[in-house]
Amino acid sequence: MSTPKRLNRMISSRTIANNSHALTLSRLLRQWPRNDVKLVVFVFIGLFLASCTNSTKKEEKAPLLLPTYGPKVAKAEGDTSYHTIGNFSFTNQYGETVSQKTTEGKIYIADFFFATCQNICPAMSSQLIRVQDAIKKDKDILIISHTVNPLHDTVEVLMDYAGKYKAMKDKWHFLTGNKKDINALAEKSYLVSAQDDGTPEGFVHSEKFLLIDKQRRIRGVYDGTDSLQVDLLIKDITTLKKEPQISQISADNNR
Repeated sequence: MSTPKRLNRMISSRTIANNSHALTLSRLLRQWPRNDVKLVVFVFIGLFLASCTNSTKKEEKAPLLLPTYGPKVAKAEGDTSYHTIGNFSFTNQYGETVSQKTTEGKIYIADFFFATCQNICPAMSSQLIRVQDAIKKDKDILIISHTVNPLHDTVEVLMDYAGKYKAMKDKWHFLTGNKKDINALAEKSYLVSAQDDGTPEGFVHSEKFLLIDKQRRIRGVYDGTDSLQVDLLIKDITTLKKEPQISQISADNNR
C-alpha cells in the first residue's frame, strides 16, 4: 500500500478547520498526485501546526473567572496589559528576606497593619486567622501583612505579633522594611492608603484585604473587618485556583 493511502486511512476521520471550512485530510490527500509524497506530508504538517496555533489563540482568550483591578492598557492584536504589583524586598518575622521571588507562581492575600494599632488591626488579623485555616494545606497560597510603622515593628515585635495570631511559618509573613518603600508599594501597586496622618496612633492604612494572582494582578478587594467579606475572599481563592494560567497574559513583561 502506498504512503498516501496509509495516511488516508489513518486520518480519514479527522478534520481541520481552515477559514471556517471543514475539510477532511482524506479529501485533501486525494487532491495531490500520488507520486508527490513529500509534498503531501509537508501540507499535513503545516495544517497540523496551524490547527495548534488556532487552538492556542482560543485558549488565550479564555475568560477570567474574577475581575482585575487597576488601570489596563490595550496592546496590539487585542492583548491587554494589566496593572501588576511591583517588585519589593522586605524582612519577615524570622529575619528572612521576602520579595516578589517568594510569591512567584503563588496566589497570596496582602494587607497593611501595625502592631500597636488598637482600632481595626486586631479585627483584621483575627479574620486572617480564618483565611489561614482555609489555605493552610495549600503550599501555593500565602498571606503577606505589611507594617506601616517599621520603626517600631522590628523583627522581634513582628515575631511576638505573629505568635499572638498563630501565624504559620512560610504561610503568613509579617513584613517590615523601609517606610517609604512600604508606603509607595501600598499606594502605587496595591492601590490602597498607607501613611502618617497626625492622629493619636499616627498612621492611617486601609482595612482592605487584596487577593493577588500568580501573575501579580489584583483580583479581589475585601473589607478585612467584615466576616461576610472574608467569606467571599475564601470562596474567591477557590475560584481563582480554577482559572487557567495563560502565559500570554503573564505579568513578566511588566517587571
